Amino acid sequence: MQPTFTIQTRGPGLFDFTGQVERFVSSWDGTDGLLTLFVRHTSCSLLIQENADPDVRADLQSFFRRLAPHANDPSMGWVTHRTEGPDDMPAHIKAAVLPTSLSIPVRDGRLVLGTWQGIYLFEHRDAPQTRQVVGHIG
Repeated sequence: MQPTFTIQTRGPGLFDFTGQVERFVSSWDGTDGLLTLFVRHTSCSLLIQENADPDVRADLQSFFRRLAPHANDPSMGWVTHRTEGPDDMPAHIKAAVLPTSLSIPVRDGRLVLGTWQGIYLFEHRDAPQTRQVVGHIG
């Protein structure tokens, strides 16, 4: 089974799509297996992260904005890829250092996530996007 999860973003940030994934896994015919998620884009990432305190997500976003600021920031003068705007190359950098796929065990037809873990698409572009994450379970 290979569903495609569609995530609408509103600009940069972490977008929780755990519920979509849980619904898919609960409809799966098997009980135990491994779920793989893969994002089909080069300027966003996938994360398993805390889902309780929104400060965690805000701090992560602040950290990565400092790690790779917009290309018009003086510290980014070395960037040559600017065709799609000042947020584009920094988005590619963030996607290069963060995962674009995840593997999550499934036991008894449920995701084996920790108590405070959620599945997030981490959007790195400024404009709203429609992102696709492909899943595979077996």
